[in-house]
Amino acid sequence: MTENIVQYSPRGRARAIKGFLRQFLSHGGAQVGLVCLVFFLIVATMPNMLVGPLQTAINATGDFLVPPSGQHLLGTDEVGRDVLNLVVHGARISLTIALLATVISLVVGTTVGMTSGYFGGWVDTWLMRITDFFFVMPSFVLALVITPVVLEVMGRGGDILGFRPSLFVIIVVIGMTSWSFVARIVRSQTLSLKERTFIDRARVVGSSNFGIMVRHILPNLVPQIAANGALVVAGAIYIETSLSFLGLGDPLQPSWGTLLSLAQRAGAASAGAWWYLGAPGVCALTVSLSFVLIGNALDDTFNPRRRAIP
Repeated sequence: MTENIVQYSPRGRARAIKGFLRQFLSHGGAQVGLVCLVFFLIVATMPNMLVGPLQTAINATGDFLVPPSGQHLLGTDEVGRDVLNLVVHGARISLTIALLATVISLVVGTTVGMTSGYFGGWVDTWLMRITDFFFVMPSFVLALVITPVVLEVMGRGGDILGFRPSLFVIIVVIGMTSWSFVARIVRSQTLSLKERTFIDRARVVGSSNFGIMVRHILPNLVPQIAANGALVVAGAIYIETSLSFLGLGDPLQPSWGTLLSLAQRAGAASAGAWWYLGAPGVCALTVSLSFVLIGNALDDTFNPRRRAIP
């Protein structure tokens, strides 16, 4: 990253964006990841148009655990619901939870890392001790401990910001337990950036600490935040799927993890209903892998050292 990133003219910024896209799309992994991700985003945004309303035990259209056929492309579940219908509707829930949790994680991680790196001293010491705790303790373990406790306190009735309490709690818990990696990356970059000449110039002209962090340091951190954010999404999908599989999801708004949990409870593995377990599992794995490929491609594009490695 260079000191003049924030000083690009509109024309220079357009050339920089074109150069970035050319370099980014030259990675085979980026192309595969984007194609898969765009496909699932389209599926998640228009489930009713693609497969109709979410099926329930009341309006199920098939028999119990019927294998894939022309009428039910991914078979049916233990109550006759079309698995394709459930998977398509589950895409919206899984992706929404993962993306919103990632936004929370990036906001917290960026704030902690930038504050720690910029101010240093006792602020840096205390913030990094907290970060180390979350870094050492696996996010899934923390989420597994915190989620049922918060759900017990809040209850499962009503809606919170359009989400049922169980889903809202999962979003917040994943976001609040997955930020430590981002904080460490942002802190290391901030330590380097705050010693640059353009930061000294900003101090000389009377810019406040908050203004320097927001107007001068943060824009230069965007590449690293974007590259690592894609990896955070992949981790969020894994945590959400695991929590829902353990029964902490919401059966009224099923995600891919909830479908895996329902399949396990219905004995799909012993009954040979591979389609019931396989469909949501493959979807979750594919989306996670897509974000990993995109994150690696972004890291290669933004990091000249990695591009120099043959």
